[in-house]
Amino acid sequence: MQLSTITGLKMATGTVKWFNDAKGFGFITPDDGGEDLFAHFSEIKTEGFKSLQENQKVSFEVKMGPKGKQAANIKPA
Repeated sequence: MQLSTITGLKMATGTVKWFNDAKGFGFITPDDGGEDLFAHFSEIKTEGFKSLQENQKVSFEVKMGPKGKQAANIKPA
């Protein structure tokens, strides 16, 4: 996993597998080849409409959600 440290937090990188604007969620494939991570629009850190595009490169943190690991603090790379 490619990691960089920002204020003590480890940031991972990956690629958006798919994202559904209408439902507000999708999945990110980590660059380290691990399992795909759930991505919710509320975790996207951009201005305006919060969406991701298929094959877009992103950086993110990994946290535990109600159904397992998910992406948090998602930022376009």
